Amino acid sequence: MTIKPTSAAPERPRLPPPVDALTRAFALLGKRWSGLVLAALAKGPAGFGEVRERVPGISDRMLADRLHELAAAGLLTRTVRHGPPVRSSYALTPHGDAFLIPLAALAVWAEEHLAITPTGTGGTCRRG
Repeated sequence: MTIKPTSAAPERPRLPPPVDALTRAFALLGKRWSGLVLAALAKGPAGFGEVRERVPGISDRMLADRLHELAAAGLLTRTVRHGPPVRSSYALTPHGDAFLIPLAALAVWAEEHLAITPTGTGGTCRRG
């Protein structure tokens, strides 16, 4: 009995990945919550509390750490408004805004290739 493949595998890119660049990108953006914090700011500038509402499940400390790291990397800015009470507002820089393109592509990939588990996270590859 001979089994015939139903479709050919898609052609994969043959270019070698820029390992140094990917290492830097994943060191920053591969951290838990980083991509979601940037996605939360895609809607426009937001205060700390607004960002926290847009990223359910993140703790105040983790959010503060991620905002600090992303600002230090030049992906977002922090503007302090003085006066009682002092308030901070966060916004994407042009570099952070440029990250929304691959972030959107990653979201499409996840929708197409990662099944939703009972906990609401991906993890199982879809076959079909």
